[in-house]
Amino acid sequence: MNLEKILAISGKPGLYVLKVQTRTGFVAESLLDGKKITVNLKSNVSLLSEISIYTYEGEKPLAEIMQNIATKENNGPAISHKEDNATLAAYFKEVLADYDEERVYPSDIKKVLNWYNMLQAKGMVVETEALATEETPAVEEEVVAEKPKKEKKVKE
Repeated sequence: MNLEKILAISGKPGLYVLKVQTRTGFVAESLLDGKKITVNLKSNVSLLSEISIYTYEGEKPLAEIMQNIATKENNGPAISHKEDNATLAAYFKEVLADYDEERVYPSDIKKVLNWYNMLQAKGMVVETEALATEETPAVEEEVVAEKPKKEKKVKE
């Protein structure tokens, strides 16, 4: 799942797609209604590709967690982020068994599920394995095409 250009903007509902960078900030398009907004550099903006969730062993990238949700739900919608905290925690435990329960709050789980459902509704939930298999043959062809060159012997 590619989250490279997906943004969460503090104080604004939903998710946005980065469209164009400008001198004073950038233009983003809402995934909710498709409206474009300008965002200045002072705004608190998070790229979803840079977000991680705490686990007992370290941190897991958000893309990996969303891929786990997609796998669990067969690329369908997840449970609603409006469920009670116990239900959300139990669901998240199924998706990411070793998440740090002391540092990952119910509000964090709600955000992840809300974001996943938004991306899923827009058809942006794609399995990374499918993308990797499309890219792999091209990489293999490149490697096969490069043959080592024989070194010329220099007479002394």
